[in-house]
Amino acid sequence: MKAQIIKYLSITKKEWNGLVVLVILIVLVLASPYVYQLFHKDSTINTKDFDEAVAQLSKIEDPSYGDGQPKSDEKISHPIMFAFNPNGLSIQQWEQLGLSERQANVIKHYEAKGGKFYNKEDVKKIYAITADDYKRLEPFIQISETVISRKARPDEIIELNSADSARMTEIRGIGPSFAVRIIRYRNRLGGFYNREQLKEVFGIDSLKYAEIKDHVSVNVAKVKRLDINTISFDQLRVFPYLSYKQVNAIIQYRQQHGNYASVADMKNIAILDEEILRKIEPYLNFK
Repeated sequence: MKAQIIKYLSITKKEWNGLVVLVILIVLVLASPYVYQLFHKDSTINTKDFDEAVAQLSKIEDPSYGDGQPKSDEKISHPIMFAFNPNGLSIQQWEQLGLSERQANVIKHYEAKGGKFYNKEDVKKIYAITADDYKRLEPFIQISETVISRKARPDEIIELNSADSARMTEIRGIGPSFAVRIIRYRNRLGGFYNREQLKEVFGIDSLKYAEIKDHVSVNVAKVKRLDINTISFDQLRVFPYLSYKQVNAIIQYRQQHGNYASVADMKNIAILDEEILRKIEPYLNFK
């Protein structure tokens, strides 16, 4: 019986060598993660730098930071009160009236976006103005009729293709920044042929467009057309409706096939689809 047990538990030399190899492989597998970490140190993420970057991005969106630097909440202990018109008041003057630098920057940010004060209550609507601030300021607020009249009358319509920046700001909801953007885009286009093109101007969304659309008009006769048969590549590149490749294709096709007789000839250019042709047709002159 004893001999049978010994015989059952005994292993050959070949089996023993295999067992040794298996053990070595198991040890190597278990040790490999530690060996890898020993020779390959992971680069650590600097969370401090990441947090600082996020904070900088937040400053860009927060009007209380102005130029990217945090503004003080400190107020002068003895405000100098005087009659004032809140439209166009400087930061220093707001501070003299007892507001903090941060509050003054919020107001200037509101004005830069096209905001205007038409009555005393409009000042109260600024979220940075506290009830105590408004109570102190209210007796000194004076908004003259001349300032109010700078905005167009409710029934007055302003023509987009002839208005300068000053005239543009008379549209309720349009401040200096929007006026400049509208004129720059108008110059790139050659003029507006449809009011809805205003929604292509950066910052004018559907809500802003709904606010101003009934106060503007478009004189299509003032649109400057592109002489498509003589225009150069560099001149056509500034036109916002065409990409670099599309401009190049238009010039190359003209050089190979001759002048365009109508927009129908441009349908032969593969990268100009129906939508693009519809948008650019009002701007093309084929004579």
